[in-house]
Amino acid sequence: MANIIQNLIENDKKQLKKLHKMAEKVEAYEVDFAALPDEVLQAKTAEFKTRYQNGETLDDLLYEVFAVAREGAKRVLGLFPYHVQIMGGIVLHNGDVPEMRTGEGKTLTATMPVYLNAIAGEGVHVVTVNEYLSARDATEMGELYNWLGLTVGINSATKSAAEKREAYACDITYSTNSELGFDYLRDNMVTTFEEMSQRPLSFALVDEVDSILIDEARTPLIISGQAESSSALYYRADQFAKQLNGREDYEEGDDYKIDLQSKTIGLTEEGIDKAEKFFAIDNLYDLENAALTHYVDNALRANYIMLHDFDYMVDENKEVLIVDQFTGRAMEGRRFSDGLHQAIEAKEAVPIQDESKTMASITYQNYFRMYKKLAGMSGTAKTEAEEFREIYNMQIIPIPTNVPVIREDHPDLLYPTIESKFTAVVADVKDRHDKGQPILIGTVGVETSEVISKRLVQAGIPHEVLNAKNHFREAQIIMNAGQKGAVTIATNMAGRGTDIKLGAGVVDHPEAEYRGLAVIGTERHESRRIDNQLRGRSGRQGDPGISQFYLSLEDDLMRRFGSERVAAILDRFKLEGEDAVIKSRMITNQIEASQKRVEGNNYDSRKQVLQYDDVIREQREVIYKQRYEVITADKDMTPQLLGMFKRTIDRLVDGQAPLGKLDETGTQDLIVQVESNLLPDGAITTAEIDKLNLDEIKVLIFEKVKLVYAEQMEKLSDSERQLSFQQAVILRTVDTNWSDHIDQLDQMRQSVGLRGYAQNNPLVEYQQEAFAMFNNMIGAIEFEVTRLMMKAQIHPQTTIQQENGPKIVTTASQENLTTVAAAKTADTEFDFSKVGRNEICPCGSGKKFKNCHGRAGAL
Repeated sequence: MANIIQNLIENDKKQLKKLHKMAEKVEAYEVDFAALPDEVLQAKTAEFKTRYQNGETLDDLLYEVFAVAREGAKRVLGLFPYHVQIMGGIVLHNGDVPEMRTGEGKTLTATMPVYLNAIAGEGVHVVTVNEYLSARDATEMGELYNWLGLTVGINSATKSAAEKREAYACDITYSTNSELGFDYLRDNMVTTFEEMSQRPLSFALVDEVDSILIDEARTPLIISGQAESSSALYYRADQFAKQLNGREDYEEGDDYKIDLQSKTIGLTEEGIDKAEKFFAIDNLYDLENAALTHYVDNALRANYIMLHDFDYMVDENKEVLIVDQFTGRAMEGRRFSDGLHQAIEAKEAVPIQDESKTMASITYQNYFRMYKKLAGMSGTAKTEAEEFREIYNMQIIPIPTNVPVIREDHPDLLYPTIESKFTAVVADVKDRHDKGQPILIGTVGVETSEVISKRLVQAGIPHEVLNAKNHFREAQIIMNAGQKGAVTIATNMAGRGTDIKLGAGVVDHPEAEYRGLAVIGTERHESRRIDNQLRGRSGRQGDPGISQFYLSLEDDLMRRFGSERVAAILDRFKLEGEDAVIKSRMITNQIEASQKRVEGNNYDSRKQVLQYDDVIREQREVIYKQRYEVITADKDMTPQLLGMFKRTIDRLVDGQAPLGKLDETGTQDLIVQVESNLLPDGAITTAEIDKLNLDEIKVLIFEKVKLVYAEQMEKLSDSERQLSFQQAVILRTVDTNWSDHIDQLDQMRQSVGLRGYAQNNPLVEYQQEAFAMFNNMIGAIEFEVTRLMMKAQIHPQTTIQQENGPKIVTTASQENLTTVAAAKTADTEFDFSKVGRNEICPCGSGKKFKNCHGRAGAL
């Protein structure tokens, strides 16, 4: 172990030595470039672009480009990157992660590699954790980029598709990670190339990379469509859950039992009996009650696991909003999946929104791995070095601070109860406030921030609160948080990307303990990185400051992982009473050990999400690549369509001859199938195929299909209309089947874990079934495309156009065509008499016949 650690340290030293020499080469241009007039320095951008196009690489240009960016920053922003910032910029250009302590100026560091990579003209994405930081950085650093002749765009959730395309077309685009991922998914649901917003993914520079690529990577991005509504069952299940008796530390006779470590809940025997009586059923876990069990499980989680103002909040519009555990922000537009969100809405007695159906999804890991080059910045990434290397192929390189850190980090204070802890926090805040020291109080959840606020009001201490309920005032609150005597309560959102500047008289207080910003943590977060980010608000660039965490045995983290060990330590110290307190590095170390256990659980969760998403990653890439080829096609797609026809015919024939030969029944069934889906009635007879083997039958049908297809295309009169029709049919069919496939995979993912009880590996089972389902989906796509091409009722005096994604909609017009794929006005054109109840309806709705024109009264 000692040798491994020694090798890591020596490797870091070698890398830093190399970076130091490269930074000196950049600094060598300082005097020459400082002497250049503005217009000459600005003209360097065009010169660099020309040199790049003539064969020089970005590595060749690095020293001069960095020097120009550095000089430009001095003239435009009044900031001149330090030596260590140049080193960090080089690491970023290399596609790695410079670990730079909080306050070391990562935003300015990023300007040099961003400028360099923008020279290539392929687009640079600067990724931030929230839209406030995107807008702030784009505005502030955009002045420099614009001065250097580059364009800067901001991508936000409120922008239209056209505005997003404009933002992505810029040299540099600022965006949040979630909006990038959703735009990628949306781009692969559009029906024309002009509707796509993103360009091919080239270079992404991720700010707070550990938050985005590690902490948030447990939850995949999902685009959903509307599914069937069943709000009555949610309310009924909620009524049942609310009448149960129990507590977190399970006792005999309780109706439910909670596992604190995994935050899961289940009914006990007593609870099951109550459920069966409440819902008037014999066996809750009968197969026929599987759906009811799902509602009950969600109601239990909503009422006893999900905490109001911690996991979620209810806004003034009576809407349940998820609270991001890593930033403390409300996540607009996001919903818990699998019915949990609806269960929470029932719990809070607010309107229940319709359930959703998964239409597209991707994990952050698989999205960001699609970039040609990926880099990131963080002050706390070294603990996850192995994960960054294995998943993203990124190295973590610690960069020295520009000025030594003199902040004093006190050992944690541990109290027996939350009540005694909060009393001590208020006393400490009052003391420091009276001395004029600015104080930042960090809380894990919205609820805690409001509890502390009420206590400070009672103590007569003026303060500001920054949480998910008033994040719109973030800039103003942070601006004043470093002023003399200011008290600010903040959830984790204050720990990322914010710079608290100290006011007059704060640094030179006569008493050393009260100099600089005091950071007071009211609870440890489950991630050490979040705690370190909170600490890092104080002591920037050599400023004084202190940090102090207050803990209790009743804190969530302690109850889940550390309370027994720490309680034993308390007993050893023989401390009793509400005011008992321990201040010891031993406690701090024990808390960090608990955090490591939680981080280990979270890593397992991220790994599992990625493993399951990797199963469909190749499927997604195949579908999206083929969609792109269809959307960008500029010539007739007949060769591709003929391939689909042939494979469809092969499957039809083989399906009627499982033993390699057609019998009389198989022959009749084949003729019915062919006439229903491919050819006109009477186009093929028993006499024609009786004496042929299977291969000859396939050739015969294929030749007849080609003739029908040629006739169909002739009705469209020109190649442009033919291509439009081909694209519309293929895209509509692919999108309908793909969204159904994704939803089925999502449902299977929820249930496949149970197979572990049969000693089967759930992941292997999922892989095998997903592969089989994908092959079946491809067959279904090719069958439907073939059928639509053969059976479409085409008229020369009507037109086809595509609206709202993958649906094909037809409207009356002077030119083009009508397809089976849409017009209700064309119902009389279709012969529904031979359509099976479970076959896709010929009208093109995408629904099964029994749910469309096969319904009673539909025709």
